[in-house]
Amino acid sequence: MNSGINKFVSGLIILAVSLFACTDQPKDNKSLKPNILWIIADDLGTDMGCYGTPLVKTPNLDKLAGQGTKYTNLFTVTAVCSPSRSSLITGMYPVSIDCHQHRTHDKKPLPDGVIPVTEYFREAGYFVSNGSVTNRDKPGKQDYNFLAENIYDGTDWTQRNPGQPFFSQIQIYGPHREFQRDQENPVNADSIILPPYYPDNPLARQDWAHYLENIQIVDSQVGEILKRLEEDGLLDSTVVFFFGDQGRPHVRAKQFMYDGGIHTPLIIRLPREIRSQRNDEVIISWGWPGYITPGSVDNRLISNVDLSVTALKIAGIDPPDYIQGKDFLSPGAEKREAIFAMRDRRDETVDRIRCVRTEKYKYIRNFYPERPYTQFNAYKKHQYPVLTLMQVLYKQGKLTPVQAKFMGSDRPAEELYDLEKDPYEINNLVNDPGHKDILAGLRSKLNTWLEEADRGTYPEDPEEITYWESFMKKNFEIRMKQRGLATDISDEEFLKYWVEYLKPTQKE
Repeated sequence: MNSGINKFVSGLIILAVSLFACTDQPKDNKSLKPNILWIIADDLGTDMGCYGTPLVKTPNLDKLAGQGTKYTNLFTVTAVCSPSRSSLITGMYPVSIDCHQHRTHDKKPLPDGVIPVTEYFREAGYFVSNGSVTNRDKPGKQDYNFLAENIYDGTDWTQRNPGQPFFSQIQIYGPHREFQRDQENPVNADSIILPPYYPDNPLARQDWAHYLENIQIVDSQVGEILKRLEEDGLLDSTVVFFFGDQGRPHVRAKQFMYDGGIHTPLIIRLPREIRSQRNDEVIISWGWPGYITPGSVDNRLISNVDLSVTALKIAGIDPPDYIQGKDFLSPGAEKREAIFAMRDRRDETVDRIRCVRTEKYKYIRNFYPERPYTQFNAYKKHQYPVLTLMQVLYKQGKLTPVQAKFMGSDRPAEELYDLEKDPYEINNLVNDPGHKDILAGLRSKLNTWLEEADRGTYPEDPEEITYWESFMKKNFEIRMKQRGLATDISDEEFLKYWVEYLKPTQKE
């Protein structure tokens, strides 16, 4: 590199540091440490305008993506909240810290030596908070599967000391069921095109429309958060992460290892636009030169176990050696070859599934092939109308072979999908001779990961399972009574209820 370019690059870096240091002055008392904000939506798939779903109006998220980087391949370690969130706040796979069941009644401390990442931020002088989007004085959702006492200092960044940097989380409940309706911009169910593993039925399309409307409400809430940051003079000193804790709250998605359950958006906006002019060329970067370009798209595989270590590195904090996540923002960051995801007991429903996903292939191992995918689950039964719809249509022989496969009495021990040719994961290639080597390689990769990382307790304490069976039975009775329904209602009668209940949203 010649001396002129050397001087230019040095000047650009000095300019970046200078502008960043001046950001949020004098309100933040010349803090040189970046603030970090995680905005976490509950049960969010990649069904947004900036991710290619034009039916959904997401102007705030689209704008955020235009100011930062949109990551197209973030996958969660599991497809349900409590183990996923346990992973987020520790940087560890839930099966490595005995946090893999959902939920845990008899919670235990984390293994010796493992602590929530909030403690590392605290040690570095950060204020750590976890709040709700609807009430800044209300604690946000935690739902960790370990004893998590006093791991936050407050519920909102406004509670910190003057000049103190913050690591804050704001929890958005949507689009978790029951869906909130968007009366300003209702989604037309007739415009919905469903994945082929769902029946093209008015009920299914209306349920999906309500899901998309709830995403629009999430978008408006994100807009309110960003407006608060700007009004507080913090927008140019805060690294903003937006992501979901798991994928879609739909049949064959939430709780399962298909992409619908583990694929969620990730948008990161680094602070402060820095412009430097050299000759007639305008050089533009955000935050630290080389990290993120406005409006860029990143297709690398990322796991949500990676988010905490990446946040620590942004804050200049050396992560502990035990953390299993990988920093993906630093220059020269190691590229992931695969992500791993897992399922165990979900509420009262005992199961065990593991998967490994590369850019092109996914391999799933079902440890209970003799059990149906749709084992009874009280939460799913009283919240998912399409589940009852498919159960009725299955009995009537009105599902396509692709749709009926998920409703059968058992399942294959192994599943293999070519995600480029088969993005809906419906053509199992396990018995295809042409994929013999791919299958063997992914089996081996998963076996290695199981040996290294899957240290969960098996079998689980029967008393824990019994507790949740009793708890969910009572919960089911309460939920059905609230609807004026009997717990022993037939699927056909329950379907009639859903047809009456799921009406199009009326525009205000």
